[in-house]
Amino acid sequence: MANHKSAKTRIVRNHKRSLINGARRSRVRTFVKKVDALINAKDKEAAATALKVAESEMMRAAQKGVFHKNTASRTISRLAQKIKAL
Repeated sequence: MANHKSAKTRIVRNHKRSLINGARRSRVRTFVKKVDALINAKDKEAAATALKVAESEMMRAAQKGVFHKNTASRTISRLAQKIKAL
């Protein structure tokens, strides 16, 4: 247990941030799953539209530090390649 005020503050802050980051990570995964589902359904136009939204969400999460920038870029690139191959 924390013994001074600043340590207690950090515990509270870290808990809040972990909830926010978890929600953001979950949101990004949901958008990526939607794109994957549309790719599997062979719906190129809808998948491209969904990718645009997922890309925005993914890069925002990378900017906030939830994902590494390269991880976000790699995921977006792989999805774009799959859509292009349809």
